[in-house]
Amino acid sequence: MDSSLPQTRAARQALNRGPLVEPAVLAADLAAIAVAAGKTGEARAEVVQVLKRRLAEARRIAEERLIATSDGRGCAEALSHFQDEVIRALSGWIMDQLYPSENPSSGERMAIVATGGYGRGMLAPGSDIDLLFLLPYKQTAWGESVAEAMLYCLWDMGLKVGHATRSVDECIRQARTDFTIRTALLEARYILGDAQLFGELEKRFDAEVVRDTVPEFVAAKLAERDERHRKTGQSRYLVEPNVKDGKGGLRDLHTLFWIARYAYRVKTDEELAKKGVFTRREAQMFRRCETFLWTVRCHLHFLTGRSEERLSFDLQRELAPRLGYRGHNGLVDVERFMKHYFLIAKDVGDLTAILCAELEERHEKPAPVLDRFIARLRPKSRRGFKESPDFQIDHDRITVADDQAFARDPVNLIRMFWLADRYNLAFHPDAIRLLTRSLKLVDDKLRNDPAANQLFLSILTSANTPEIVLRRMNEAGLLGRFVPDFGRVVAMMQFNMYHHYTVDEHLLRCIGILQQIERGGDPGLGLAADLVKTIQPRNRDLLYVALFLHDIAKGRPEDHSTAGAKIARKLCPRFGLNALETETVAWLVEQHLVMSTIAQSRDLAERKTIETFANVVQSLERMKLMLILTTADIMAVGPGVWNGWKSQLLRTLYYETEPVVTGGFSEVNRSRRVEIAQEEFRRAVPERLPALSGDALETYIGRHYAAYWLKVDLATKIEHARFLKQAEDEGRSLATRIELVPGQGVIHLTVLAPDHPRLLSIIAGACAATGANIVGAQIYTTTDGLALDTISITRAFDRDEDEERRAGRIADAIEKALRGEMKVGEAVAAVAKKSPARHRSRTFRIAPDVAINNTWSTRYTVIEVSGLDRPGLLHDLTSALSRHSLNIASAYVATFGERAVDVFYVTDLMGAKIQSAQRQTAIRKVLTGVLEEEAGR
Repeated sequence: MDSSLPQTRAARQALNRGPLVEPAVLAADLAAIAVAAGKTGEARAEVVQVLKRRLAEARRIAEERLIATSDGRGCAEALSHFQDEVIRALSGWIMDQLYPSENPSSGERMAIVATGGYGRGMLAPGSDIDLLFLLPYKQTAWGESVAEAMLYCLWDMGLKVGHATRSVDECIRQARTDFTIRTALLEARYILGDAQLFGELEKRFDAEVVRDTVPEFVAAKLAERDERHRKTGQSRYLVEPNVKDGKGGLRDLHTLFWIARYAYRVKTDEELAKKGVFTRREAQMFRRCETFLWTVRCHLHFLTGRSEERLSFDLQRELAPRLGYRGHNGLVDVERFMKHYFLIAKDVGDLTAILCAELEERHEKPAPVLDRFIARLRPKSRRGFKESPDFQIDHDRITVADDQAFARDPVNLIRMFWLADRYNLAFHPDAIRLLTRSLKLVDDKLRNDPAANQLFLSILTSANTPEIVLRRMNEAGLLGRFVPDFGRVVAMMQFNMYHHYTVDEHLLRCIGILQQIERGGDPGLGLAADLVKTIQPRNRDLLYVALFLHDIAKGRPEDHSTAGAKIARKLCPRFGLNALETETVAWLVEQHLVMSTIAQSRDLAERKTIETFANVVQSLERMKLMLILTTADIMAVGPGVWNGWKSQLLRTLYYETEPVVTGGFSEVNRSRRVEIAQEEFRRAVPERLPALSGDALETYIGRHYAAYWLKVDLATKIEHARFLKQAEDEGRSLATRIELVPGQGVIHLTVLAPDHPRLLSIIAGACAATGANIVGAQIYTTTDGLALDTISITRAFDRDEDEERRAGRIADAIEKALRGEMKVGEAVAAVAKKSPARHRSRTFRIAPDVAINNTWSTRYTVIEVSGLDRPGLLHDLTSALSRHSLNIASAYVATFGERAVDVFYVTDLMGAKIQSAQRQTAIRKVLTGVLEEEAGR
C-alpha cells in the first residue's frame, strides 16, 4: 500500500471523525423552506433539491476521505450517519410544515427505524435504505401521510428505499414465520420518534421470537448462505469475485454476525471476544476483514456510480492503484491487490468455521465430518488415537490432548491432518487456533524431516479426501509454510479471463479432479477414467505429486513449466521419491501443456504432428500419465472449460500416437485404424440410421477422407450422415445443423456448403455479425468438393428453447452470407463497434504473435496466430489470408479467456508450401496488423 496514507487505525479514525455535513446545516436548510398556501408541491420540490445537493456534497467528501484513508468501514458509517440526519431533518420538516399535530392522540405515535443493512449503521454509496415506520397498533391518516411524504421525498432524491409500516404486534407475528423479516428486525436501529415504542419492539422480539429458536435460525441462515454460494460460485477464489454475495465476501461476515448476535445476544464484534466466542486476535481479524471489504465495496460504488458488487477485471485494474497498490516482486499492482483480497476471503472463511464450531459446542447446529460422502471407521476409543497420544476426538472432531502437542513434536502439525483424513474427522477450533499460533515451529528441520514428509505424501496421495484436507492445511497457513514454493502462489490470481480460480485453488482442485477420475463412473471424464486403471501402481502417486506441482512456479519471470520442473527436482527427493520417480514428476511438470496444445491446435491427421508428440512422450506409460494430468488440469480451470470436443481431441491424439511409441509409425497401422472406424460406423448405421444401407452406405463412407474417420467420434459421425442424407434428399448443397450440448456451455453449428477459399471467413463473419462467439472450429472436406465445418459457439441462454431460437438466427445469417445476401464485412464492423467485449482491449494487454512454420507439416505451411480476442477476429484473419491468395486446408480455433490462439494449415493456390521468406514476412505483417486493429481503434 502507498506509505503516504495514514497507516494506523487511530489515524484513519481521526481523519474520518466528524459528520459529512453538519446536522445543524441540514436543519437550517429545511427550516428556511416554508409552505405557502397552496404551494405544498413547490415546497416539497425545493426540499428535495436542497437535500440532493447536500447528498452529493456528502458523497464527495466521503469519497475524498475514503481515497485518503482506505477506511471503508468509516466511510460506510459516515454515510449511514448522514442518512440518519437527512431522515431526521426531513421528518422534522414534514411534521412541522406539512402535517403538524398539535394534540396527538395515542394512535398518532410513530418510531422511524432503520432495518437490514442500514440498521447495522453502515451504508455503501449505492446501497438501498430499509425503513420501518413502527406504529403502536394500527395505521392512522396522520401516520400514513407522514410516511408517504417522507418516502416520496427520498425517492425523488434518487435513493432506493425499501419500507414497511407495521405495528409492534405485526412485526412480532411476521418475524416468527419469515426469516427475512426476522433478520431485518434483528438489526433494527432507532432513528427518531417514539423511543418507548421501539423499546417495546426490542423487548418483545427477544422474548417472543429469539428465545428458544436459535437452532432453527442458525440452520436457516446457513442454508441461505449455501444457496447464495451456489448461485455466485462455490469457491471464494473466483478471479472475478462478488464482494457482497460471493463466498468470503461481506454477506458471509454479515451472516456470521447475524448468527452470533442471535445466539449470543451481542451487538458488536468486540462483545464476541468478551463472550469467549472469538479470541482478541480473531475479533481484530473480523474488524480487519470488514474494513477491507467495505473499502473495496465503497470504491466500487463510487467508481461505477451504481451499486456494483462484482469485482470484474476492468474494475480490478482501476481499483488497484486507487487503493494504493504498486507492482512489486514480480506481481503487477492488480495481482497484489487481488492476492490481498483472496487472503481476506480466506480469513472470512476461518472466522465462519470458528463460529460454527462454537455453535456445535452449544449443540445449536449439527457437528460436521470431513466428508459426508465417505464412511470411515472411527478409532475404537472415543478419546485418543493409537497412532498418537497427542490427539483426541471431541464430538467427531480432532483436537489436541494439551497445548504442548505441537511444541513437544512439531511433526504433529502434519500428523493432525493425516489423522483427520484417515478417520474422516473435522477439526476442533481449539486445535486450529493452537496450530495457527504454532506455525513458527515450521522450519527447515521440520521440512526435511522424513516422518513429516512421509505423512504429507500420504495426505497428498490419499484415496479418501486429499483435496479437502490439503485445503484445510492451506487455510490454516500450514501448507504454504511446509512447502514454501506453494506458499508463493497462495491467493495468487492470474490476471486473465481463462483461469477461474487463484493458482493455489486451481492446484487443489486438480487433486480433487484426479480423485474423481480414479473413482470413474462419469462418461464426461473421457479416456482418462479408463487409462488410470492401467497405469503402474507407483505412477498413480506420481500423478498426484505432479498435479500438486505443475503450476507451482506461476508468477516467476521464467517459463513456469521450466521453473516448475526445477522445483519438482528439489522437492520430490524431500517427499521420499527416488531419482527415477523424481525425473518422471519433473518431466510431467515441464511438459504439462504439450498435449493440450497439440490436441487443440494441430492437425492430428498429420504424420508430422504425431511424430513430434511421440518424440516428447517416448513411452506409452508416460503418454497415459500426460493424458490423465492434462484432463485434470483442464477440468480444474473452471466450469465449462472441459467439454466433449476437447475430450475427443485428446483421445484421438492418444490413439494416433499409441502405435508410434509401441512399435513404430506406419501407414498400414493408420489404414487399419481407418478401417476399424469405418467398420464401427457400418455396424451402428442399421440401428441408428436404417435409411442408409447397401451401395448408398458404401458411397457415403467413400465421401470422407481418412482424417475424418480418425478424428470424429461415432455419435457425431451418425448425426453427420443423417444431416448429409437429408440435405441430399432435399437437393440442397447448402444447409446448417444445430446441436445443443448439455453441460458444455457451447452449441455446435455444422455447415454444409460447396468448398471454396473464403468459406471459413464468411462463416466467421456471419457469426460475428450476430454476436456469436466462436470458441472452436473443426473443418472437413468431402471427396466430392463439399465442406463440412463444425463451429462451437458460446451459449448465451440457460433455457434450451431460448438458445435454439438464437442458434436458428445464427444459422440463417450464415446461409444468407453464403448466398451473398449479406455484406459480411460491413455487418462485422458495425457489431464490433457496439460490442461490450471491446473493453478487453482496455483491460488486457496481449502482445500479438504470428509464427509461420514449414516443419510442423509435410504438406502445409502452419500459421499460428495469438493475440487479444475480439468480435470478428477470426473473420478478419481468414479474410486477410484469402486476400494473400492462401488456401486454408484446415483451421484450429481455440479461445483461452481473452486470448485467441488460431492455427491455420495453408498452401498457395497451387497447393505448395509458402517457402519465400519475403512472402512469409508480408503474411506476418498483415496478420499482426489484424491483431493490433482493436488497439488502433
